[in-house]
Amino acid sequence: MITRLTNSGALRNSVTNLFLHHRPLCFHHGPDTVEELLERHLDKTEKKNSTLNGDEKELLTRQQLTTTRRDALSLYRDILRATRFFTWVDSKGVLWRDILRENARKEFEASRFETDPEVINRLLIGGNDAVQAAIDKLVEKQKQQIEKERIDPNRR
Repeated sequence: MITRLTNSGALRNSVTNLFLHHRPLCFHHGPDTVEELLERHLDKTEKKNSTLNGDEKELLTRQQLTTTRRDALSLYRDILRATRFFTWVDSKGVLWRDILRENARKEFEASRFETDPEVINRLLIGGNDAVQAAIDKLVEKQKQQIEKERIDPNRR
């Protein structure tokens, strides 16, 4: 059937007509300046917030704080879970798990009263990245250790 369509010329004519009579896209129907483009596509929370009354603004602020609080607690729990795997001791005989937990607690306490949402989000993203990087390195080291033990089972 495909050869019949190709040989008949109907397909060839329709494809030729498509390319010959196709008009190029016009971009001039969009915004003229970068400001218009940004205005059209960016989140307009400031405009929304200006139309809110006092109670609605307070509710919105509480929801945002609850979200960042939830994210911060989630990050802290992830840190506690991840530190369970750090079971070796340092030169002083203290478990790395305890050192890492103590340092995480200090960092969270130092940032406890931060109110700038941008700074809070940056801290949360950095913390999540650090936890993920630490877990990835730990997994890689564990794989290397298993490989060494597999190659030389007498060496431990």
